[in-house]
Amino acid sequence: MQSVSSTPSMKPFITDRNYFHLPYFDKKPCIYIKSWWQDQRRRLYNANIMDKIADKLEEGLNDVHEMIKTEKPYPERRLRGVLEELSSSCFRFVTLANKDQNQNGRTRLDRERLKSCMRELENMGTQAKTMRSQVKKNTVKDKLKLVQNFLHKLRFLADEPQHSIPDVFIWMLSNNKRIAYARIPSKDILYSIVDEETGKDCGKVKCVFLKLPGKRGFGPAGWTVQAKMEVYMWLGLNKQRKDFLCGLPCGFEEIKAVKGPGLQCFPPISLSYTKKQVFQLRAHMYQARSLFAADSSGLSDPFARVFFNTQSQCTEVLNETLCPTWDQLLVFDNVELYGEANEMRDDPPIIVIEIYDQDTVGKADFMGRTFAKPVVKMADERYCPPRFPPQLEYYQIYRGNSTAGDLLAAFELLQIGPAGKSDLPAIDGPTDMERGPILPVPMGIRPVLSKYRVEILFWGLRDLKRVNLAQVDRPRVDIECAGKGVQSALIQNYKKNPNFSTLVKWFEVDLPENELLHPPLNIRVVDCRAFGRYTLVGSHAVSSLRKFIYRPPDKKSQQWNTAGEIVVNMEPEVPIKKMETMVKLEANSDAVVKVDVNEEEKEKKKKKKKGEEIEEEEPDESMLDWWSKYFASIETLKEQLRQQEAAAAEAEEKEEMEIAEGSKAQVKNKEKVKVPKEDKKKKLQAEQAEKKNKQKIDELKVFNKELETEFDNFEDWLHTFNLLRGKIGDDDDTVSEEERIVGRFKGSMCVYKVPLPEDITKEAGYDPNFGMFQGIPSNDPMNVLVRVYVVRATDLHPADINGKADPYVVIKLGKTEIKDKENYISKQLNPVFGKSFDIEATFPMESMLTVAVYDWDLVGTDDLIGETKIDLENRYYSKHRATCGISQTYAIHGYNMWRDPMKPTQILSKLCKEGKIDGPHFGPGGRVKVMNRVFTGPTEIEDENGQKKQTDEHLALSVLHHWEEIPRAGCRLIPEHVETRPLLNPDKPGIEQGRLEMWVDMFPMDMPAPGPAIDISPRKPKRYELRVIIWNTDEVILEDDDYFTGEKSSDIFVRGWLKGQQEDKQDTDVHYHSLTGEGNFNWRFLFPFDYLVAEEKIVISKKESMFSWDETEYKIPARLTLQVWDADHFSADDFLGAIELDLNRFPRGAKTAKQCSIDMVAPEVDLPMVSIFKQKRVKGWWPFVARNENDEMELTGKVEAELHLLTAEEAEKSPAGLGRNEPDPLEKPNRPDTSFIWFLNPLKSIRYFIWHTYRWLILKILILILLLLMVGLFLYSLPGYLVKKILGA
Repeated sequence: MQSVSSTPSMKPFITDRNYFHLPYFDKKPCIYIKSWWQDQRRRLYNANIMDKIADKLEEGLNDVHEMIKTEKPYPERRLRGVLEELSSSCFRFVTLANKDQNQNGRTRLDRERLKSCMRELENMGTQAKTMRSQVKKNTVKDKLKLVQNFLHKLRFLADEPQHSIPDVFIWMLSNNKRIAYARIPSKDILYSIVDEETGKDCGKVKCVFLKLPGKRGFGPAGWTVQAKMEVYMWLGLNKQRKDFLCGLPCGFEEIKAVKGPGLQCFPPISLSYTKKQVFQLRAHMYQARSLFAADSSGLSDPFARVFFNTQSQCTEVLNETLCPTWDQLLVFDNVELYGEANEMRDDPPIIVIEIYDQDTVGKADFMGRTFAKPVVKMADERYCPPRFPPQLEYYQIYRGNSTAGDLLAAFELLQIGPAGKSDLPAIDGPTDMERGPILPVPMGIRPVLSKYRVEILFWGLRDLKRVNLAQVDRPRVDIECAGKGVQSALIQNYKKNPNFSTLVKWFEVDLPENELLHPPLNIRVVDCRAFGRYTLVGSHAVSSLRKFIYRPPDKKSQQWNTAGEIVVNMEPEVPIKKMETMVKLEANSDAVVKVDVNEEEKEKKKKKKKGEEIEEEEPDESMLDWWSKYFASIETLKEQLRQQEAAAAEAEEKEEMEIAEGSKAQVKNKEKVKVPKEDKKKKLQAEQAEKKNKQKIDELKVFNKELETEFDNFEDWLHTFNLLRGKIGDDDDTVSEEERIVGRFKGSMCVYKVPLPEDITKEAGYDPNFGMFQGIPSNDPMNVLVRVYVVRATDLHPADINGKADPYVVIKLGKTEIKDKENYISKQLNPVFGKSFDIEATFPMESMLTVAVYDWDLVGTDDLIGETKIDLENRYYSKHRATCGISQTYAIHGYNMWRDPMKPTQILSKLCKEGKIDGPHFGPGGRVKVMNRVFTGPTEIEDENGQKKQTDEHLALSVLHHWEEIPRAGCRLIPEHVETRPLLNPDKPGIEQGRLEMWVDMFPMDMPAPGPAIDISPRKPKRYELRVIIWNTDEVILEDDDYFTGEKSSDIFVRGWLKGQQEDKQDTDVHYHSLTGEGNFNWRFLFPFDYLVAEEKIVISKKESMFSWDETEYKIPARLTLQVWDADHFSADDFLGAIELDLNRFPRGAKTAKQCSIDMVAPEVDLPMVSIFKQKRVKGWWPFVARNENDEMELTGKVEAELHLLTAEEAEKSPAGLGRNEPDPLEKPNRPDTSFIWFLNPLKSIRYFIWHTYRWLILKILILILLLLMVGLFLYSLPGYLVKKILGA
């Protein structure tokens, strides 16, 4: 078999003035190449399987995204199906890949890569399986992100790193010159008998686009198509070649070349089709949206070119728009397609749609391309629902690799039967236009249009950057939607006043009834330069008008029910309410919590009898400050987060029960669920009791996010649109969204059907100039006092080499900049600033507040750690009243003093007036009526002297807290709060550099001046002195063995320090030679320290190292450590045991050494606790403990100590000496005579140790020596004596 690698040359036919086509009609040429390669198909097969899994997954994910976008029901079910499919495909891959584990000719990389892929896919399969059961209605979006990661991983794994079979190149030649090519990966057309392993384009008729060779084919120049060809390709082993025609459309005959007498070669040289079908294609080109801005004006002059088979047609050119509504039907007559009719119906050829920008000079610019498949109707089918007429669909337009808008169109391919065109549905439309017959999209397909009025509120422009190096001076905003539009008034001097003089303008436009088909609205800002030139500054496309459509309120709803009075139920106490929402108890469970107050009282009395400490109910007012309020609020925030978690867990449990099919499964689940309920009951009761004892402190609201996210960016009526610079070149694709922002347009829009309902236009005070934007404030310049409170920063990004930072605050507003550099906080990543700053500003010129945290450096410039920007203008004008938060209670003195210059009654009257609401009417008995809502509350207030006065402020405040319940005008008002804002650094985009807790108050200068700022400066620690007297020890374990006697003894001393002050540790003197573990000391330790009462922390300032420039402040829990040691002279002292006492909560000491046990420090034992800060003086016995070899706690001694706490002033009045020194000396301890050092007193040691223990032994030895001496003397003198006697001397 010879290779035939090129088709016979032919002369092309002219399609239109732009294109030619080759007449491959009924005769299709065949070419084939035979070649030899090493058999590495397995690599490609594996890649193909993974590609197919990824394609299926991508298709499923797109479905889910589409369902969420169009708000279709049950996207979670579709996602579960996708995951099910993914897990089964992954396990299928593992079984297929397992077969070729030991195939020969494989490299080590093949083996390792296969192992890795099998492992990854197996993991993915199991993860998908487990994730399937976790997909719930509320977790769909989170799970979608995770599944998206699977897709990326699959795409990565499918990429084969080794070359196997070369790719296939198709060249187009003219006059023996190569003019265009296409490269087809060999894996895509590789054949296998296993379906999953076959390439995705093998044995299929595929549309291929040829592009320019060489460098010309790259970048925008290469985006235009040189030729489109439909080609059928098959690549396989020689032995499998009998299958190579199996995927072709039927109805052909093979024409084979004659090879010698009567022999034909196997592959045919061409195919001749005997069956052909004639069709008519109707392309309903309705509109395109969000197209690429091809002209410098930020707009384009788009037209679409549609290609099908060998024909092409264009729509008309629409000038100056990015959302052209062509509304045009293009008819392609007598389209001849070859093959069986039923195959055409299932797999019609694709249609190519290209969008171009028409230029007056030069050829049209390419703006994007998309593909579509038509809906096919055969001659024997009826033109009726559900398939016909076809629905308009969105097709994504691509420009290179990036998306460039959408096309809204429908395509139908109608077979022309034997009766000719008379059978086809009729086309009716006007044809009397000067450009020839332009047919509109027929009625059944084109959307139903209605007349809408679009009202635009032009407020102002902000932060416009330079354009072509020149500043913007006289900007104007142009609005365009579906070919109609309106222009704003010209801003005469942008620097002086960037707001518009005329606020509201409108235009009318025909829009589809179906909101999903609404075209985008384009906002363009142009700068009017000298000599009538206009320069585009930036543009913004509002892709969906849905949120701006005015919907008349439902008059029947509760919100609009204004008949009869409704008494709003006021909860008397916030903390109790918290408890009720703590755990949702099911109706059938018996966990009803009864708190009997009398019992509690009895408990207290009992405790009092026992002399135990009871936390006082009412806190001392003078002790409380803003920080007390803040810390109490943080506790509440934590509580709420815990409740949310519990509620979420419960909701999930409930959903799982719903999913579990069959009653049996439900019963089982219920049993499972009941167990934790019991724990919840106990927890709830404990927490309620704890709450009862809690101090009643007024709280504020701590938001653990920005206020903007909580209140929808304060866009209740004033919206901010970011203006983007048009893409100048195609290299701009890499530029991030942030960098393209050239300014912001502030305004709003309202879309409604004409005419407006009468009840709005006839309302009192309706101003036709403002249309739907009634009651908006004036946008003239306004002077405002801005008060910024910066509480603290957390988790700052380290800025110095030592992993810390020296932060300080910088505040910028307009031209004002306040640097708080001298008050930087040394070496802290969680600094407490506690600062307030006042700035006078003029809106709208100075409305963007920047709060930055810088790092102080001794040498060089200070570095920016992070900053946060706040748009004050949106806050100021918001209906949520973000100027000054509303406190929980109204007070005229103390830590919770009302800080707004307007009192609650004045605020309420103003809100009622602005909302055109009847009220407020204050009645007797603490009632106030607003519209038909009645509120009740206290009516008395105490002043500084404790005098009670009558006031309506509490009542007004209770209405403000429930303002969202007021019909029509109601909305949530901002409470007194602290917001937490992320700090960002422009050099590290998207990465949070820490968080800043702060809030902003704004007061108009034309109103009464507000009072002084609240003092939120960090609390100053109070100076205390802790005196610890170590009286005695007992039962201390004995470590040493006596040199002479071998007896056990210990040389005991006690060491003590406060946590964080280890270097200032203090020791008692040594009680030597304790034989029983008893030690007598009468020794006093003195520990002066600085203490923050409210935070219960000791504050320590010290230099980190000798090279540190300044001291660093640390906050440490107040803990006293006492240790007992055995003193050694020639080796290190031995540690025997220790106890750590938390000075705020430590066990009361035992009265005697006998009663003192290890249980006093066991965590699980519930003992009466005391606080030295409340008791001031405590005496008792405490155990010393240490870990033994088995890492278990054991008792190693007991200490009798006395703790005495004095303030610095008290300590100065009654001083005491360290140890046993003056003043107020302690008497010397009465130690036994044995307590001394043996080598300093040798005589004493003989007397006490040797004599004491061995005296009888010594006496016996002495008598024995005497006896021996006497015997010795006797024996010595005996011979002489005997001689004398013998000689008779």
